[in-house]
Amino acid sequence: MPQPSRPDAPGQDASTVTPVTARAHAFVDDLAAPQLSSGDHHHLARVLRLEPGSLLTVGDGAGRWRAARLTAGAAVEAAGDIRADAQPRPPITVAFALVKADRPELTVQKLTEVGVDRIVPFVAERSVVRWDAAKVARQSDRFAEIARHAAMQCRRTWLPRVESVATFDAAVALDGATMADRDGDPPTLAHPVVLVGPEGGWSARERGAEVPRTRIGEHVLRAETASISIGVLLVALRSDLVSVAGRSGAKGGQAAREASW
Repeated sequence: MPQPSRPDAPGQDASTVTPVTARAHAFVDDLAAPQLSSGDHHHLARVLRLEPGSLLTVGDGAGRWRAARLTAGAAVEAAGDIRADAQPRPPITVAFALVKADRPELTVQKLTEVGVDRIVPFVAERSVVRWDAAKVARQSDRFAEIARHAAMQCRRTWLPRVESVATFDAAVALDGATMADRDGDPPTLAHPVVLVGPEGGWSARERGAEVPRTRIGEHVLRAETASISIGVLLVALRSDLVSVAGRSGAKGGQAAREASW
C-alpha cells in the first residue's frame, strides 16, 4: 500500500518540531488519541490548505502537546512523544470593563495573543454595555472560543482562562489586584493583576477602592487599547524582553518582582 504524502515544510522533522515551527497548532481533548473538531479540520484543510500528511502540533491547552500528522478525516496521526511546557510565572491577569460593539471580542483575542493568562471582563458603574444573563452566557462561550482560536494562531500551549462577566467588586477583590490610573506607579510583576476601566473612567466609588494604582502610559487611551497595552507590558517584563530601570545586569523578569519598570 502506498504511504501517504508528507508535505512538510523544508527542514521540518517530527522529532524537532515545536508548536512555533509546525505548520499549524490545534487543540484536542485527548492527546493519546488526538482528534480534531470538524471546524478545526476544515480550517486546517480548507483555509490553511494543509494536505494529508502535513506536520502540525496538537495540545490539550494545559501545556502538554505533541507532533502529529494531518489525515483525511478528523483524527490525526501521532508523530511524536507528548511533551509539557511549564506554566509561565507569575500568572498575569487583565480585567477589562465591557465596552461597546465588538471591542470586547477584540480585547480577548489580543490579550490571548500577547500571552495573558487570565482574562476577566467586568461591568463598571460607567459601563455603557449592560448584558442580561442570557447574553452573558452567550458571550462567555464566544469569548472562550475566540481565545481558543487566537491561541491556535499564536501557537500557545497554555490556553488562557477567560472568566464569566464579573462585577467591579468581584474584579477588584482578585488577589493582588491593581487599578489602571494615570497617576499610578509603573507596571511591575509584583502586581500582575490589573483592572482597566470603561471609556467614561472610574466612578467616585470605584476610585475609593483601596488597591494600588498602575500607570499604563502618558496618553489617554481607548479602553481596549489600555487593556492590550498593559497585557503587553506585563508579559514583556515576565519574558525578559525589557529591563528594569536602575537594575543593570539583572534580568528584567527577576528584577521586576522587586522594582518597577
